[in-house]
Amino acid sequence: MEKITSRTNPLMTHIRKLSGDRKYRRTSGQMVCEGPKMLAEALKWGAKVEVLVCAEGYQVPSDLPKDVRLVEVPADLLKSVAPTETPQKVLFLCALPPRGLPEELSGGRYLVLDGLQDPGNVGTLWRTADAFGAEGLFLLPGCADPWSPKTVRATMGACFRLPVWEGDLGSLTELLDRHGLPLYATALREDTEDIRDLDLTRAAVVIGSEGKGVSQAVLDQSAKTVKIPMTDRCESLNAAAAGTVVLWQMCQGTNF
Repeated sequence: MEKITSRTNPLMTHIRKLSGDRKYRRTSGQMVCEGPKMLAEALKWGAKVEVLVCAEGYQVPSDLPKDVRLVEVPADLLKSVAPTETPQKVLFLCALPPRGLPEELSGGRYLVLDGLQDPGNVGTLWRTADAFGAEGLFLLPGCADPWSPKTVRATMGACFRLPVWEGDLGSLTELLDRHGLPLYATALREDTEDIRDLDLTRAAVVIGSEGKGVSQAVLDQSAKTVKIPMTDRCESLNAAAAGTVVLWQMCQGTNF
């Protein structure tokens, strides 16, 4: 196993930049993940683990591919490059999966995020979409980076199981139209329907940004808008909470 002790080592510098710079992550084609549980999920679901950095004494998993670069560092050095204040003895670099819009859609239930800037909300909805059997997550421009350490951490491993795609509105609507999937938005207007009255087993539903809701451009392309029933004294739900309700409604009649 390779040993590194210097904070100025190129790999250590690389990890710090991956943690904090979205553009650098895209250029490098890698993301930073942390912790034994995340590593187990990555290996279980076939993620391309390329580098593993661990504290002295960490037991490397027996199923780690042979071509993974193994690096051992002192605990204080690991803490200096880890994206969290209390590192979990191991972090690793994974290759970014394809993120452009797919050519074909094999399923019928999708969540669309429009300008969600909080990485915790994006990661939570990614995890929830996986739990409730959605087939994928679409991110329109303005969303938090799905491959930032905070987003990845919030997915609790769902980032290795459920695909996420990024694209512009025009390309997304063309893709949905080609597969006969309507686009619905969580918003209020004259055609708004109670979410309980719609069949969402074949649909893409939009969750808007935390502060502004669904953008007008997306509303203009939406076949219908849907509302989540709630008490009169409550005006709205947190984006992650609203998305969870939508995903729950989508999965009605599904056997997991």
